[in-house]
Amino acid sequence: MVLLTMIARVADGLLLSASVQEDEQSGRNLMEYQAQAKQLFRKISQDPNPPVRYTLESGQYLFHYLIERSVIYLVLCDKTFSRRLAFSYLEDVQQEFNSQYGSRIDTVTRPYSFIEFDTYMQKARKSYMDSRARRNLGQINTELQDVQRIMVQNIDDVLMRGEALSVLDTKASHLSSQSLKYKKDAKYLNMRSSYAKIAAVIVVVILFLLFLRYWIL
Repeated sequence: MVLLTMIARVADGLLLSASVQEDEQSGRNLMEYQAQAKQLFRKISQDPNPPVRYTLESGQYLFHYLIERSVIYLVLCDKTFSRRLAFSYLEDVQQEFNSQYGSRIDTVTRPYSFIEFDTYMQKARKSYMDSRARRNLGQINTELQDVQRIMVQNIDDVLMRGEALSVLDTKASHLSSQSLKYKKDAKYLNMRSSYAKIAAVIVVVILFLLFLRYWIL
């Protein structure tokens, strides 16, 4: 289920539009998640190189976001909602939002300047929630990058520990590089060990031949 959609400017975290699913069961805790989303926007605005696609775990829900044309599009879904479908939805929202307001994004100064975009997001949400729509989105999903490769990080780790989002990607790359380095080092050490054994055998053979030569003489 799509519970919350928020759009903000990357440069300063200014909220541009939002759409909240009014539901008695989910609405009780949505204020907390809205606050987390705002903190995340501020965090991203301070990061010189944030990941452009990301998934963050928060309790029983997941935040998915993408950054396009200096705007961040974020959605809150429950964990059973398809990640591919969530990013398809964000792509849809991004294209329509940019089409309507792309030329004005840098000029606005007050929050929720494009709050009327909620109407479109509500319609898009209903479309993506429809089971028939899910079946028809197969072609769109295949065109998306493999979202399963997007790192999933707990939002508390990002917001509370003060770690830049870009550092998380750097750590993942570093671990991969270290793994390759250790593999190469192990191969090199094995080769050295083999050469040392061969050299030892050769030395023994030479000494044996020399011994035989002098013994015979």
